[in-house]
Amino acid sequence: MLILLPPSEGKTRPADGAPLDLGSLSFPVLTPVRELLLRTLVKMCAGNAQRAAEVLGLGPTQSAAVTVNAGLLDEPAARADEIYTGVLFSALDLASLDAASRQRADESIAIASALFGLVRPGDHIPAYRLSGTVSLPRLGPVAARWREPLPRVMTEAVGDGLLVDLRSGTYTALGKPPAELTDRTATMRVLHEQNGQRKVVSHFNKATKGRIVRGLMESGTDPKSIEELQDVLAELGWSVERVGNRLDVVVAEVALT
Repeated sequence: MLILLPPSEGKTRPADGAPLDLGSLSFPVLTPVRELLLRTLVKMCAGNAQRAAEVLGLGPTQSAAVTVNAGLLDEPAARADEIYTGVLFSALDLASLDAASRQRADESIAIASALFGLVRPGDHIPAYRLSGTVSLPRLGPVAARWREPLPRVMTEAVGDGLLVDLRSGTYTALGKPPAELTDRTATMRVLHEQNGQRKVVSHFNKATKGRIVRGLMESGTDPKSIEELQDVLAELGWSVERVGNRLDVVVAEVALT
């Protein structure tokens, strides 16, 4: 099973640690694109800071991110699951898993990244600022750089298993699962049901997905099909309805953490 997660736009900057070593990252076939994007991002941010902030979509209170980006080659790196600290990752809380569950997470989860394509939770990366919607000078849209290599990486990483794609639309655009994986690709939506009406609540959607992935890691299961995944989630106590390749997780209470 390969579970694809979106990154968090906000990231925690490590206090210390060795700098980024691109050669140490998982999925080495992505290294050439990583090098190109990293070099371009650093150069842009080391130049006109105001222009760089505009390109990155940063507001006046986020100008420090431009400075950090300019020094990415020297910034301390840490585990990706320590760098990404948004709602989903707080709920997932990989650091508190037992050793066996955390190893499963390191082997079965991949996190989408506009800068690195895909990284495993244990890959060491610096805190950076680059959204999947950004278009860099001379290179154009970041997403376009990933659309060819990422599907190949997904195919290799998933093998004959199940692909669980929990990425947001922005990061799905970096590279959609190839056609040959269609029957083995599950997506997921979280619906809050109240007074007979259902709606998607973005913040809760992220937190619930984090808890679901955590439960899968703790369960030690490895579903091979969408049907098997639905059964596992039901056994874990979730109310799940299948709509084609999408699993709708229906909840009655909204817990934000």
